Amino acid sequence: MDIFAHGLWTGVLAKTVNIKQAKSGREKLNIWWAIFWGIFPDIFAFTIPTISILIGVLSGSFHLSQLPHSASTEPPRVDGLWFLNLAAALYQLSHSIFIFAGVFLLVRFIFKKTEWEMAGWIFHILIDIPTHSYRFFPTPFLWPISGYKFDGLSWGVPWFMILNYSALALFYYFLYRRKRGKATRPLKANINDIK
Repeated sequence: MDIFAHGLWTGVLAKTVNIKQAKSGREKLNIWWAIFWGIFPDIFAFTIPTISILIGVLSGSFHLSQLPHSASTEPPRVDGLWFLNLAAALYQLSHSIFIFAGVFLLVRFIFKKTEWEMAGWIFHILIDIPTHSYRFFPTPFLWPISGYKFDGLSWGVPWFMILNYSALALFYYFLYRRKRGKATRPLKANINDIK
């Protein structure tokens, strides 16, 4: 899935969890940290390669035509294009359930508490498994234990993007309506108390 959708879905998840937390009186998640962890795997894998491509294009030392086109297989490894090879290596690290679990447990051990906002990272991986095909960065979720990757539906298919962002719009609409409804309830209660 694209990075913006990852951030938006993680926001929906965190806001929904916070609704449940508020009812039970437990500590709420920090929405922005949850969203950060929800986009972290792609930031980790693609920031350096993207900056390298931009610098190359702007300096004239690289042309976008040198990139493998979409008919190539996953993830593209091209001699002389070190940044694509770096992206593929970093993608394996950031999209592995085992790497996530190791980092999650290490953070818990260091800080002596569970940082639940980091669940955005595993949520990212779980969303990517069915929404990436072999044609473009299938999710190596079992790396380094296994090289298995699921050949899912590409998130870049236009009908899927329309469906995905429509679903996101609906979820955010319902969350907005719920929040707005809660904000007006105490006011109505106070007006009734005056009568």
